[in-house]
Amino acid sequence: MSSPPAMDFHLIDKLAHFDHERIPERVVHAKGAGAHGYFEVTEDLSHLTSAKFLQKPGIKTPIFARFSTVGGEKGTSDSLRDPRGFAVKFYTEEGNWDMVGNNTPVFFVRDPLKFPDFIHTQKRNPQTNLKDPDAYWDFLSLSQESLHQVTILFSNRGTPYSFRHMDGFSSHTFKLVNAEGVAHLVKWHFKTDQGVKNHTQEEAAELDSSNPDSNTEDLFDAIHKGEYPSWTVYLQIMKEVDAATYRWNVFDVTRVWPHSDYPLKKIGKMTLNRNPSNYFAEVEQAAFSPAHLVPGIDVSNDRMLQGRLFSYSDTHRHRLGPNYLQLPINQPYRAKVSNHQRDGPMTFSQNFGDQPNYEPQSQDPSGPQQQLEDIRAKVSSVKLDGATGRFPHRKSDDDFIQPGNLYRLLKGKEQDDLVKNIVSHIKKVKNPEIIRRQIGLFSKADPEWGRRVEES
Repeated sequence: MSSPPAMDFHLIDKLAHFDHERIPERVVHAKGAGAHGYFEVTEDLSHLTSAKFLQKPGIKTPIFARFSTVGGEKGTSDSLRDPRGFAVKFYTEEGNWDMVGNNTPVFFVRDPLKFPDFIHTQKRNPQTNLKDPDAYWDFLSLSQESLHQVTILFSNRGTPYSFRHMDGFSSHTFKLVNAEGVAHLVKWHFKTDQGVKNHTQEEAAELDSSNPDSNTEDLFDAIHKGEYPSWTVYLQIMKEVDAATYRWNVFDVTRVWPHSDYPLKKIGKMTLNRNPSNYFAEVEQAAFSPAHLVPGIDVSNDRMLQGRLFSYSDTHRHRLGPNYLQLPINQPYRAKVSNHQRDGPMTFSQNFGDQPNYEPQSQDPSGPQQQLEDIRAKVSSVKLDGATGRFPHRKSDDDFIQPGNLYRLLKGKEQDDLVKNIVSHIKKVKNPEIIRRQIGLFSKADPEWGRRVEES
C-alpha cells in the first residue's frame, strides 16, 4: 500500500496568505492616490514658530501627500460629487507633522458628536444597502450649519478635474508657537499652481462610466512624465488675543476668515516629484492624524479638531494595527523615536532594546515626557472661550451669512450649475418635508436661491 502524498505546504501557505491579504478599508477617505515630494520654505517664519523645518527660506522637507474622495467606498469613482481629502505628511527632523485637511476651507458640522451620524448618511441604508438621498438631505436640512459646505459641494468645485487642479486647506484653526512661547492662530492654504479646474456634472457623469479612476491615473501619469504638480502654500495669521472679539467664532470649522480681514501670506511651495513604487505599502498604509505634531505647531480649541485627534489614530490602530507608526511610510525617519510604547502585534522594530519602558526614570531624567513638559511650559496661551467638548444644537442666523455671500459671489453659469446640481440630487428624495426644510435653508441664505431651487 503506497503512503499518502506529503502535504504541499507551499500551496497551503500561499492560499492562507491569499485568504488574509485584505485589510479593512478606511471608513472615510477610502479611495485615494498619493505621491512623494518636498516642501520648501520661502519666508523666514522664526518669529511665528519654533518648528525647525519652518525657520528660514530654502529649507526643504520630504513629504508624502494623499488625495482622496471622502464618503464613498474604495471602489468608488474619482469623479463622484464629494469633498476631496488633502493630507500631507512632513518628515521633519523633529518628527512627523501631518496636515490632514480637505479641498474645502470648511466642513459640514462643527460638533464632533455629529460626525459619525453625518458619515452614516453618506453610506448605505442599513436595510436596503442602497445609497439613501432621504437620509442625506434629512440630516443636512436639520443641520443648518452644513449649508456653507453644501454650497461648495454642489458647485462645480464638488467635482474637481483632477487632484492636481484643486486647492487644499487645513480647514481647522491651528496654532504656531515661537521660541518665546508666543502663539498665533493660523489657517493653512495650499493653492494649486496648475490652476483650479473642475468638471461640470455632465462631464463627471461621463467619466464615472468611462474612467472611474481618472484622478488616480492623472496624478500618476503627470509625475511619470516629469510634469511635477506643485502648490504654493499660504497662511492666514491671527493674533491669539483677537479671537475673543472677532465677529466669527474662529474655532468653528463651518466658517472661514474672510481674506479681507486676514489676507494670505505666502510661506512656501509643495512639489510632488515621485510616484509610489507600491500602492499598498505607501498609499494604502499611509496613516495621517492631526494629532501627529512637532514642537512649534499646536492644536486649538476647535472642537471638531479635538474629536479628530482621537478618532484618526484610533482608526489606524484598528485598520493597520497598534504599531502602524512603525510601517516605513509612517516612520519619522529623520528623527529619533523615543517613547514608552512597547510590544503588541507586528512589532518589527528593535522594541527600544534595553531602554526603560516607563517615565519618570533616572537613566534619562530629561526624557521625552520632560522635554514635552518643558515645551508646554513656554507656551503663554491667551485664555479664550470655546473649550473643547460639544457644540450645543443651537440655531443661529449667523449660519446663513457666509453661505449667502458665497451664493452671490458665484455668477452666471457657476450659479446656474449650483442650482442644477442641487436639484438633480435632491429630487430623488421621497419625503417632501425634507425638501421643504432644505429649501427653507437656501431661502434664509438668499431668497432668490430658495426660489430657484423650488421652481426647478
